[in-house]
Amino acid sequence: MENIKYILDEKEMPQYWYNILADLPEPLPPALHPGTKEPLKPEDLAPLFPMELIKQEVSTERYIEIPEEIREIYRLWRPTTLYRAINLEKALKTPAKIYYKYEGSSPPGSHKPNTAVAQAYYNKKEGIKRIITETGAGQWGSALAFAGACFDLEIKVYMVRVSYDQKPYRRVMMQVWGAECIPSPSDQTESGRAILAREPDCPGSLGLAISEAVEEAVSREDTHYSLGSVLNHVLLHQTVIGLEAKKALEKIDQYPDIIVGCVGGGSNFAGMFLPFLKDKIEGRHPDLKIINVEPASCPTLTRGPYCYDFGDEAGLTPLLKMYTLGHGFIPPPVHAGGLRYHGMAPIICHLLRLGLVEARTVHQLETFQAGIDFARCEGIISAPESNHAIRVAIDEAIKCRESGEEKTILFNLSGHGHVDMAAYQAFFAGKLKNYRYPQKKIEEALHNLPKL
Repeated sequence: MENIKYILDEKEMPQYWYNILADLPEPLPPALHPGTKEPLKPEDLAPLFPMELIKQEVSTERYIEIPEEIREIYRLWRPTTLYRAINLEKALKTPAKIYYKYEGSSPPGSHKPNTAVAQAYYNKKEGIKRIITETGAGQWGSALAFAGACFDLEIKVYMVRVSYDQKPYRRVMMQVWGAECIPSPSDQTESGRAILAREPDCPGSLGLAISEAVEEAVSREDTHYSLGSVLNHVLLHQTVIGLEAKKALEKIDQYPDIIVGCVGGGSNFAGMFLPFLKDKIEGRHPDLKIINVEPASCPTLTRGPYCYDFGDEAGLTPLLKMYTLGHGFIPPPVHAGGLRYHGMAPIICHLLRLGLVEARTVHQLETFQAGIDFARCEGIISAPESNHAIRVAIDEAIKCRESGEEKTILFNLSGHGHVDMAAYQAFFAGKLKNYRYPQKKIEEALHNLPKL
């Protein structure tokens, strides 16, 4: 019998995060101050983040040590399991080998604690008592709530209103770990009140929730802000995923030809592919194919222009060079869960611009069907976000069946869908059919994109 699980010993868990900024063929465009439009200085971020995270944000050191206190908490679920999807391969009748790294075994059920624990730790070390954040589908909010419980920190989460209503068990998870969760836009901030005055029934967006969180964070000296994706230090923390996957594959003498992952802000997939991308940049695996998969309802990489834009709706955050639909974009209230941010991690955008990675969009209905097919073969009910990665991994395996090529496909299964059953229920009830590609909304957003 062939193995289907490849499990590293706890002693083999990475001791360092990998920093891609050390190996980029061209430097990353700098973030700009929202007021002066000049390159951002580390001290400009001090009201929001602890200094250690600020240093990581701009560091060009190739490897950054993971503190022992963080690794001790990681041990609750790390190293995570690398699976061979043999049953899926048989169902597809493909000669391809399909592997996936399963991040759903963490306490909150996703990859997000990889950075949430790190961010909570550095804030605690700096004497911070409270952390304010936002969340879309709730995976980040629940992860930070868990991390806050680990370090006895007060956590407050502004959750995008449509997800607050659609995904009640995510906010219950936050409450179990002691966090406060409120729907955004809210009446607790100037940003929220301004939106509600214009649009009382606004479904919310990550850009709006970020504005509210940042606004509150800078109002108190004992409070910092925390972000679950997009920024360099967040992607850095997630590289434990790819480092573990790489080590597990080396043990069985395998290397991927294709790596696939879903992207909203980009953290889970970047965490998977960045350690492998180093090999592509250095010429050891120049033909490695890296596919970023995004929802057709929020096609940032595939439709947005590459320009400087704010990370939030109110323009409180630094300007980032990224593919964007505009910081005022309000995505349709679809059941795709996350993956609905108007921009994308600058690192991923830069790599796409350089031609080192590619991007692809898929429709929501296709992703849910892929997730169901996967569950019936492999048993795991994945998060709606992860279904996007499954869809394209299946598509690539089918191409191998048609061409006869024996390629190795690796994808990141970024979380389970146990608290996303309402989305699956909507799929089975046929209620998702009206949420096909919202072409008009996206065209309007691109037309109204500010010239920054």
